[in-house]
Amino acid sequence: MGHRIYTSYNWYRTDTEKFLIKTYYINGIPFTFNEISEEDKTNCLILKEANDSITYTPVDFFNSSFYLIDEEAHPMLFELELENPELLDEIDNPY
Repeated sequence: MGHRIYTSYNWYRTDTEKFLIKTYYINGIPFTFNEISEEDKTNCLILKEANDSITYTPVDFFNSSFYLIDEEAHPMLFELELENPELLDEIDNPY
């Protein structure tokens, strides 16, 4: 059985701004995110989920991604057996 990727909506905070993101996780560890559309920013369910969830910072993603890379378990960098690999196609890949 493979690993499962799942998502949630969260706030992302830097020193100068705060905005909504769709976070991608593997084994409970966040590894990347997408900014959400203008339309989704007004969706009450998305706002509620983000307000009820953890707020992430750049350091959070740096630390969790570094851990996954060190364990060779980052799904964007290593070939892993995934139960739902189609979620990787959603990710805005900056590379």
